[in-house]
Amino acid sequence: MGVYNLHERVIAAKESEVGALIDTLSSGEDDRLWPHHLWEEMELDRPLGVGAAGGHGPVRYTVAAYVPGTWVRFTFTGPGGFRGFHEYTALPVDAEHTVLRHTIAMNLSGLSRITWPLAIRAMHDAVLEDSLDRAELACTGTLARPARWSPYVRFLRGLERLVTRPAGAREEHHPSPAGD
Repeated sequence: MGVYNLHERVIAAKESEVGALIDTLSSGEDDRLWPHHLWEEMELDRPLGVGAAGGHGPVRYTVAAYVPGTWVRFTFTGPGGFRGFHEYTALPVDAEHTVLRHTIAMNLSGLSRITWPLAIRAMHDAVLEDSLDRAELACTGTLARPARWSPYVRFLRGLERLVTRPAGAREEHHPSPAGD
């Protein structure tokens, strides 16, 4: 099963400004592109560059190519069944506008043929729109049309919180029959 997934936004900023956001990926609090305040952080085992390995949540990848200020491509190493890449690219439209594009091109096999359409795609689409919001806000100081999570994404995020909540937080208090 093949997947081609594209998210892009025209940002009223120079290519150099938008491209500089790509360079901050996986830099913790200094990351101005990945929406780490809402989603699991993108983490790499070293600074962004060819060969750096890491991921976000269950999605794992290695930096396969990197042109600072312009483009980064990550090759998937997990989950099992993801074969392909995802990338960010800054493409100039004119002197004052740039397209920030995120692309996934991959083939799915095994369980991923079920998990991608059932849950991962919706979550991916939401995180990418949040990422594009961060880019637009960082470059322009405003958001023309902020991304909104669908009811299905809000439902999946609720399930995620239930599954990842510490065990003690899931326990409910059941009063004893004596009323104490």
